[in-house]
Amino acid sequence: MKITKVETLYLRQAEVKWQCDSGQDALIVRVHTDAGITGIGEVDSNPMAVKGAIDGPFSHTTATGLAQVVIGEDPFETEKLWHKMYRANIYGGRRGAGFHAISGIDIALWDIKAKALGVPVWKLLGGGFHQKIRCYASSLFGPTPEATGDLARRYRDQGFTAVKFGWDPMGQDEATDIALVREARRGLGPDADLCIDAGLVWDAKTAIQRARAFAEYNPFWLEEPLRPDDYDGYRKLAEATHIRIAAGEEESGRAMFLDLMDRGKIDVVQVDLTRCGGFTEAMKIAALAWDRGLPVANHGFTTYVNVAAALHWLNSIPNALICEFVAEEQTNLRESVTRQKLRARDGFLEIPQEPGLGIDLDEEAIPRFL
Repeated sequence: MKITKVETLYLRQAEVKWQCDSGQDALIVRVHTDAGITGIGEVDSNPMAVKGAIDGPFSHTTATGLAQVVIGEDPFETEKLWHKMYRANIYGGRRGAGFHAISGIDIALWDIKAKALGVPVWKLLGGGFHQKIRCYASSLFGPTPEATGDLARRYRDQGFTAVKFGWDPMGQDEATDIALVREARRGLGPDADLCIDAGLVWDAKTAIQRARAFAEYNPFWLEEPLRPDDYDGYRKLAEATHIRIAAGEEESGRAMFLDLMDRGKIDVVQVDLTRCGGFTEAMKIAALAWDRGLPVANHGFTTYVNVAAALHWLNSIPNALICEFVAEEQTNLRESVTRQKLRARDGFLEIPQEPGLGIDLDEEAIPRFL
């Protein structure tokens, strides 16, 4: 079997709001083979930068469009192809969008391999830890503390046992920050787990103050309170509070995760399959976290392709904690581009059992968003 073509599909809703919701557009990667098997992947990044990193022409041996690197190759050789892509774009791809581009192709290659063998990706990865995995309802904060409380009640009533709120209006002032967490807890009740995603808004001293103020509301974790490069700040924060500190969605590969774990001393390692280097790199990151006694969770606020990939990965590692599942009102894009619509039942997601990722693009819907 040989790779014959790599496609990048930039999908975008007609209306994109100015807010931290990466589910309003998507960069889908489709890899074709001469055996008639097509794999799909996704990249949650700057979509047009990733499209250029994949579709671009040859410049020289360390700056090359990634599609050219894999065409003609055997899709089963995922480890070899990962390193070939990394080496061929090492000038622009060691971090950020160039690195993210590897993820989309790698996910699609694992989809091809598993389809060819007639097994789900998690089985090919050696997994089988779960039949289903607990998920948390992931949402932006409401515009006010009171609206956030109403959202919390809604998600609780939908059967979720864990809920996360994030980003604006967190970070405006101390009173608002505390009120947001207070009302979220009030709406959720005392028994469910409450995760807080601060959205990169504080310095270390402020984050320590907020963690102490939030403690009475018993957060399950405090996520990304600092800018991602402030590893020393993360260490100070983690050492100053009993609340779990979670981070990792901004990291591009295992070298960055090592800094976050060893310098930053975080408690929960968050990995986005569509940014970290795909399955090939995510398995190594999870192993590094396991060696340090750290649980991992996925990050995914885009389409069900990302969620499906995360479920396969979480089912293939011993230190999976919980799965992110977007509970925002279903966007037109997220709900339309795949034939399968994933749903949580009683706060759990079923592990896919179909060959490959177990998710397919809706070919009739795709043209509406191109």
